[in-house]
This record gives sequence, structure tokens and C-alpha cells, in this order.
Amino acid sequence: METKQLITFKMAAESLNFTQTAKMLNFAQSSVTAQIKSLEAELGQPLFERLGKRLTLTEAGRQFKVYTDKMIKLNEEAKLALSGDKETSGTLIIGAQESQCTYRLPPILKEFKNQYPNVKLIFKPAHSDEMAREHLLKGTLDIAFIMDTSKPGDALKLEPLIQEEIKLVTSPDHPLLAKSEVCPKDLVNETLLLTETGCSYRTLFENYFHSAEVYPLNKFEFVSIEAIKQCVIAGLGIAALPAMVVESDIKMDRMKELVWKNGIPPIFTHIAWHKDKWMTPPLQAFIELTRKTFINS
Repeated sequence: METKQLITFKMAAESLNFTQTAKMLNFAQSSVTAQIKSLEAELGQPLFERLGKRLTLTEAGRQFKVYTDKMIKLNEEAKLALSGDKETSGTLIIGAQESQCTYRLPPILKEFKNQYPNVKLIFKPAHSDEMAREHLLKGTLDIAFIMDTSKPGDALKLEPLIQEEIKLVTSPDHPLLAKSEVCPKDLVNETLLLTETGCSYRTLFENYFHSAEVYPLNKFEFVSIEAIKQCVIAGLGIAALPAMVVESDIKMDRMKELVWKNGIPPIFTHIAWHKDKWMTPPLQAFIELTRKTFINS
């Protein structure tokens, strides 16, 4: 199989539209179809199927897409390693949750692009730490920011950058603000506004209740942290969120912090990559810039 075929398959697998793939690659549609058929013949099974007017990947296609991404990436790395170019270039695929994207990554990305304008950055939001780990293990991310307790990283290299404080926040007029300190039993009848399953600080927050044998029934789950914040401000419930997310809102009295003894293990923002990842110059440069940025923050 040729690199051109792999790139065509990758584009088709992501767009699920041969016509659009042909336009993006500046090919005739017949060329896209021929390349896919050639791949299918070589692999001995179909990669796509049509369900009515809808084009979908077969199970073989989904599996092959993982390897296609790795082969294309490895091809780029090999060219970079042998090019002899003095000026750093290449591609980095970065994953992070919304809180990191909004409050931590922008200055790092801006400075990196200023220093390495020839490096292409592809950013992919990871809605949970579990998702980020999964993509790192599959090789579809080069690097990711993961907020979690410090623990062995199995096949991943996790480097702690900064310890995060988790704040329990509510609307400015909530009755619990009158208490000098709240405990799990005080929250049993409250509506909890939670990030989605897989988020490390949601898991720690729920463990906080389980360890006290308290099981709140009223829970709302959100994909967006910004949506949780707006619901807290509107008085719809209570949330446990990283300090970096709520500090400005607390200063502006849009929400208030409840005093609580959370008893949860320390949680850190880590930068993570696969332990077998080839450390390209752009990847090394990004890691080093990230370290310096967090040290000086």
C-alpha cells in the first residue's frame, strides 16, 4: 500500500464522503474510489459500506483507521528525522480538556507558534482524562494534558506540572454559605452539577460522598464546564471545579466558595505522552516550553 492511498483513506474515513475527499485532495472522485478499492483488495475486506445514501466505516475500516493514522505519522517523522533541516518543523497533535484549553493552553500555544512557526499544531479536545489516555495509547495524540492524582502511568509517561485546588462553589445567596464548614451530609439534598464520567475531579468528588456513605440523588451531568458555571451562577446547584476555572467569578461575586474539608487526594495537571513515543524536535520543544510556562505561572 502506498502513502497516497493511506492519506486518501484517512480523509475519506474522517469525512465519510468520497466527493468531499476528492475536492480536498484535488483528485477526481473516480481516483478516490479506485484507491479505496485497491486498498480493500489488498486487505481482503471492505473498509466502507453504504447504508442508503450514508457512507460508514466497517469494523475493519475502523480498525484500519487507527493503523493508518500511525503509518502516516511515522512517515512524517521519518522524513523529518532524515531531512537535515535546521529549522524545526513537523506536526503536533495535542489533547486536553475544556478547562485546560480555556485557562492554561492559549499562552503556551501562542508562544510555541511564535517560536516555531513551521510546526503545524492540531488541537483535539478530550472530554475526559480517560479519553486522553486512550488516544495517547492508540497513538492518535502526540501529547495530552491530564488532570489526575499522581499514579503510575503504565504505558504513559506522566509529568506533574502543577497541583490544582478544587473549590466547592455555589450561587451568592445559597443558605449553606452561613455554615462555617460544610460536610457531605449537608449536601445530600442539593443538586450537584457534574462534569461527565471519566473526569478525574468528578470521580474524586463522588468518592468524597461514598467515603462518608452519603449518596445525593439530584445530579446533573454536563459536557461543558462553562455551562456548569452558568448554572451555578443561576442558583441551579453546587459544583466542585478547579480553582483556575472559578477564581475570576468568585472575585466578581458571581459565585461564592463554600468552606469544606474535601479529604480528596492531591490532584495535578500532568503533561503526558506514550513512553515509546519518538521524541521529535517539535515535541521536545513543546514539552520544554510547557515546563517553563508552568514554572513561571
